[in-house]
Amino acid sequence: MAPQYAPSLRSRLGPLLFVLQTGFILIFAFCAEVDSNVNVNGSTFKDSYTDFQDVNVMVMFGFGFMCTFLVRHGFSAVGFNLLVATMTTQWAIILNNVESWYYSGKIRLNMRSLVVAEICTVSALVSIGAVLGKTNPVQLVFIALLEVSGFVLNEWLLLNLLKVRPGNSMMLLHIFGAFFGLTVTWILYRKDSEQRFEKEKVDHKSGLFSMLGTVFLWVFWPSFNSALLSGRSPVRKLECVCSSYLALAVSAVTAAAVSVIFNPKGRFNLLHLQSCILSGGVAIGVSMPVVLQPWEAMLIGFAAAILSTIGFHLLQVGTTIKHGNCVLLLIHPKRALNSRSFLFFQIHMLLAFQCHDTRAILSTHGLPGLLGWLAHFILLIRQCDDHTTAVRFAVFHICTLLITITTSLSMGILTGTTALCWDSLKCVTFRVSVTITHAKLR
Repeated sequence: MAPQYAPSLRSRLGPLLFVLQTGFILIFAFCAEVDSNVNVNGSTFKDSYTDFQDVNVMVMFGFGFMCTFLVRHGFSAVGFNLLVATMTTQWAIILNNVESWYYSGKIRLNMRSLVVAEICTVSALVSIGAVLGKTNPVQLVFIALLEVSGFVLNEWLLLNLLKVRPGNSMMLLHIFGAFFGLTVTWILYRKDSEQRFEKEKVDHKSGLFSMLGTVFLWVFWPSFNSALLSGRSPVRKLECVCSSYLALAVSAVTAAAVSVIFNPKGRFNLLHLQSCILSGGVAIGVSMPVVLQPWEAMLIGFAAAILSTIGFHLLQVGTTIKHGNCVLLLIHPKRALNSRSFLFFQIHMLLAFQCHDTRAILSTHGLPGLLGWLAHFILLIRQCDDHTTAVRFAVFHICTLLITITTSLSMGILTGTTALCWDSLKCVTFRVSVTITHAKLR
């Protein structure tokens, strides 16, 4: 059975995309130009283009296939990911160059601006994981554009209020995206989310494609963490790549170990691996500016994998039982689902505030991001020579986190409320039109 979108979706999505794309074309036509102050034949351009290629593969291929784990949402997830990524990248280029646009009247395009825009897009793709399968394309585009706007606003606040370096503030995208997505899905929560849905089936084929996307993200994650270091010392970029790889490797091994420990039969749980092997890369990305030794990166990856795997296991509501050749996860023991060909699992996070997290972004991005912030905080304090400097750095670092979480929650509430009101308005309009049509027929 096909998804039951509103009949007016066809008349809304096409015009919306045409209007947005036309607006972007006009802005780029009159206000954008390629930065000519670049040595195309130099090594700087080649390094930047390599970073852009790696980040682009992560955005389009990695996140796209990572969201294919739902059987009923596999094909559409890849298409929606491509749609959202291309729209938000164009919007992020404009927002990141507002200051240049204001002072010089031009939006400067270069390899760094493209990389920064795609990193902003990653924050939107993280947030969309929480509402995956519960929103139509119009809502996805709306949520993504507002999320990127909020993320750019957060970066501007950190840069102007606390003088945070752009690279450090950009890596907070995991915390920002996770809390933004959780807030939106909390606003859009429905009571029937506690029940089992046929659309939440997962089989081996969809799980395989989703794992393929995760592997692509794992492979290119060191380039993602070091993409903004192209203009700095090559030694520092080498340290970043090595630290990222070591943290990812340790997190993969640790996630496998914890998964086997949690399994009563001592087997690997691929859901744990798929959701938690990236935790080391997330945590080391947030704490990278103060990580100087390989063992520090490995320790961060180790702790991130444990935290992420335990968080995924504890936040997974339900009881897993085996029914014939099928594994079922039940919210209540009496609500069994009969199937012979599908693997069912629930990634519901039904906490006290009632939140339905489809792709477990809290355990994949949120918790490792907070751990990375904590590691950054501890290592930064340890490197201080005197007490006064340590206190100043502590206050500065705590304010950075508070501003990020406050901005993400505020934008999430605004976005979720607007989307909810818009959806209610469409339902009322549709019901009125149906009533009028029936009245005319009578």
